[in-house]
Amino acid sequence: MSRRIVIDPVTRIEGHARVTIELAEDGQVLDARVQVAEIRGFESICVGRPLREMPALTARICGICPVSHSLAAAKAGDLIVGAEPPPAARKLRHLMQLAQLVQSHALSFFHLSAPDFVAGLEGDPARRNLLGLHEAMPGLAVDGVGLRRLGQEVIAEVGGRRVHPAFAVPGGVTRPLEPSARDRLRARLPGAIAAAGRALDWWKGQVLPGRAEEAAHCGSFESLFMALVGPEGELSHAEGRLRLVNAQGELVADGLDPASYRELLGEAAEPWSYLKLPYYRSFGYPAGMYRVGPLARLNVATRCGTPRADRELREFRSLGRGAVLSTFHAHQARLVEILYALERMEELLDDSGILGREVLAAPGAPRSEGLGACEAPRGTLFHHYRTDADGLVTWANLLVASGQNALAMNRAVRQIAARWLGGARLTEALLNRVEGGIRAFDPCLSCSAHADGRRWLSVRLVAPDGRVLDEAGGVAG
Repeated sequence: MSRRIVIDPVTRIEGHARVTIELAEDGQVLDARVQVAEIRGFESICVGRPLREMPALTARICGICPVSHSLAAAKAGDLIVGAEPPPAARKLRHLMQLAQLVQSHALSFFHLSAPDFVAGLEGDPARRNLLGLHEAMPGLAVDGVGLRRLGQEVIAEVGGRRVHPAFAVPGGVTRPLEPSARDRLRARLPGAIAAAGRALDWWKGQVLPGRAEEAAHCGSFESLFMALVGPEGELSHAEGRLRLVNAQGELVADGLDPASYRELLGEAAEPWSYLKLPYYRSFGYPAGMYRVGPLARLNVATRCGTPRADRELREFRSLGRGAVLSTFHAHQARLVEILYALERMEELLDDSGILGREVLAAPGAPRSEGLGACEAPRGTLFHHYRTDADGLVTWANLLVASGQNALAMNRAVRQIAARWLGGARLTEALLNRVEGGIRAFDPCLSCSAHADGRRWLSVRLVAPDGRVLDEAGGVAG
């Protein structure tokens, strides 16, 4: 007779989830599931609404990555209304996407995950937060806050507000960039690049050398990896074509139009979660597990495309034979992407074309269907719409990154529990390793809810006869 461990909720992630670990009578881990207990209803909410509302409406899915949802919806709208965005609009969309990447990755790494590596997995939960990080390593904490603030300030300068800017629309963007705003933002970037470099040096010099065992058991397994890449295989967050590689780093598919995603990917559903479970159709479900996000992008891309980031990418790839398999290394991948984004933002702001005044194209020949795709901080994002003759949405499908990583998250939790769950005892290190394994994916489950300074986690280990063998968690003062 099996027994079950339930971790509810998982803390320091964006959204609400619980973990269920199934054990055999001898204590061996049989299965593990990350269960999303909040319902996503945006596909239904979109139906009947005007297409022009989609960038603003779907941005409300999330306060962390609204720019990506808005951009994907606008790109789908470009096709449906037949309006190719002017060059300045494309550059500004790209700039906004990179700014969001910086602020989101900074939140994930410095605010949510770095406290584990400074306070320790068995440290006081009340100190495993940004305030505890600031006490132990004030320079690292200040750099993290500064990087996130920079990303938000770029979004505000370009789009008009830090969260949910009304900026990307079908055919382009709503406003051009003023030269004075460009100059202010450009002046901030050298300091931000230096901060990203310090974080990478700290990670590689002080954290990574002592974490070999953790890396080997934190989502380290073979899978496919998928991302959009540019014309020469470089990182491309705002547009591009799909590429898949296997665990050996070999190409499985390349140069695919994102509009073909439904032939490429299937979407399964399970009764224990509101999260859809995508898979690579050619391998079937669940064998077609694949990963998206920063780890996948660095595995898939031929190069980053900026000098410092390319040097870091070469060093990063030494962590694996073929693809880098451990999701633990996604922390380092985020730092490399922050560095890349800052360098690329410098290039965009130095391009006089970004100040062009023509930022919105007139509608052309309309279509009834369109697909928009981009690389959100957590991975490849698809927005797919069908409309009627009045421009109202009749059908919508939103394939988000966290769903695409769901099968891999389950596998990672199972791997972590199998390695560190000992007998009938629940330890702080086990609880935080399970949560930390999920945080390495940086899942965004629509609405954020975090416990600050207290552990709102209650886990109970129950024997087959109903006896409580061990209990841990609750509110820690």
